[in-house]
Amino acid sequence: MEVILEHKSSKRVKLDQIDQQILHDLQEDGRITNVKLAENVGISAPPCLRRVRALEKDGYILGYHAELNRARLDFKELFFALVGLSSQAQTILKGFEDQVSVWPEVRECHMIRGGGDFLLKIVARDKEQRDALTMKLTSAENVIKVTTLETIRTSKGLPSVPLDSFLTND
Repeated sequence: MEVILEHKSSKRVKLDQIDQQILHDLQEDGRITNVKLAENVGISAPPCLRRVRALEKDGYILGYHAELNRARLDFKELFFALVGLSSQAQTILKGFEDQVSVWPEVRECHMIRGGGDFLLKIVARDKEQRDALTMKLTSAENVIKVTTLETIRTSKGLPSVPLDSFLTND
């Protein structure tokens, strides 16, 4: 299956089966060597590296990171906050995004439709920090409502997107 996506520069970019497999393998193991990656996708190392660089340049690969165990690093609390603002004016929405973008505990900020304006994923070291962050959020400019949702456990937490569906739909 060939996937055609719009590129930032408005030109159409085609991802062939090899590109899709490269993305899949890098998403599964960002530390895979280029030699092993090339072997997996059935091409030699130099063209594989060129394809990876092109996928990075075209914005399909945004970066590489290590997945850390937050509990081992003493971030025992994970919670979500549903935030309602006083207005949906672009200046208010952008102002809120700018404000929480500098809070290191806010790991994700999603503008949403239905039930609120933003959904935040937040980590805290303990219940006291969680409560302090909730109070900080409720007192933020233009915030009129905050509903927090505490996690009990996470049974699934996969990064990025399900590329397996591309690879099986030939």
